[in-house]
Amino acid sequence: MDLRCKAYGMAAAVFVLDRLSKWIIETRVSFLDTLRVIPGFFAIVHSQNRGVAFSLFDGDASSWRTALLVVFSLAAVIVIARILWNVDRLDRLSWTGLGLILGGAVGNVFDRIVWGRVTDFLDFYVGDYHWPTFNIADSAIVIGSGLLLVEMLWPKRQTANVP
Repeated sequence: MDLRCKAYGMAAAVFVLDRLSKWIIETRVSFLDTLRVIPGFFAIVHSQNRGVAFSLFDGDASSWRTALLVVFSLAAVIVIARILWNVDRLDRLSWTGLGLILGGAVGNVFDRIVWGRVTDFLDFYVGDYHWPTFNIADSAIVIGSGLLLVEMLWPKRQTANVP
């Protein structure tokens, strides 16, 4: 299997896993439920996010908010998909990271286009401190970004020019 298929396949797998997990939450968990998985640390909840990552701008009442988020998200999806088209020029960490980011971005932009919001359900907390709820797509974007950061900061091996 060539790298392009692997990269786009990874993105498709993230999208499917994200949609499936959101569908399960949307159909089986009410907004009032809190399913404690690890008491004092992790729960499954059902929340809706009309903002961006980690609920930033969720309270903004602007009618342009969703349209702008969709436009910027689609632009990012197009740019990443185009970069992955030339995957042979990328190292493993880069194409893996970009594949994860692409799948997560498509998952969230799909929700925003279809419903005008994104379903979040992973709730990590310690005591009264709660990390903003998130989903599989958000996780893929963060992990993919971390891989790109590691690749950028990792020292490159120098190859000697041998005649």
